[in-house]
Amino acid sequence: MAPADINHFQAAGGVPVLMRELLKGGLLHEDVNTVAGFGLHHYTMEPVARQRPALAWREGASEPLDGDVNRHDGKTVLPATAERKCWSGNLGRAVMKTSAVPVENQVIEAPAVIFESQHDVLPAFEAGKLDRDCVVVVRHQGPKANGMPELHKLMPPLGVLLDRCFKIALVTDGRLSGASGKVPSAIHVTPEAYDGGLLAKVQDGDMIRVQWPNGRANVAGR
Repeated sequence: MAPADINHFQAAGGVPVLMRELLKGGLLHEDVNTVAGFGLHHYTMEPVARQRPALAWREGASEPLDGDVNRHDGKTVLPATAERKCWSGNLGRAVMKTSAVPVENQVIEAPAVIFESQHDVLPAFEAGKLDRDCVVVVRHQGPKANGMPELHKLMPPLGVLLDRCFKIALVTDGRLSGASGKVPSAIHVTPEAYDGGLLAKVQDGDMIRVQWPNGRANVAGR
């Protein structure tokens, strides 16, 4: 996706094109139950208003309608730079998005700074407690702990720390809705802390090494 708003995205083919490309690339499991019926192929369709109150469905666009908004080369679903990875290690397993993370920030080894709530991060930032290389660990944010709230408010302060040339990463059992941007972020760590994952045992100062290129994350000495 090139920079564009939701209206440009919809005009370029919208969700049907996106889902068709992801399915064609083998990046989704098609055989799942959805609110629209069995199989993700339902999401390659688009609604059409007919006589009220009936609603009909037809196949959506088969190709992107605007290459400046939604493009592909016919071989890959996403540009080569739009990477998303799963990593594993003694912290468990997690998901990371590297598409906007500079290469120099894709391998980080730094001491952990532990937070039990996202609301404690900004006060620590404002007090200067994060003005150093560190891996910010925000735990007990998973579905079993507190329903997995959105953590996108963490991105501005962590982005500022990156701009100050500190090595910064985020590790959390919570979620981000695609908002991580340039901040190296490993999210959805599982098992989550509430469920007995090692994330619950990490202490302030423990050295964490996160390697985005090969999908590894480990706490030293664990």
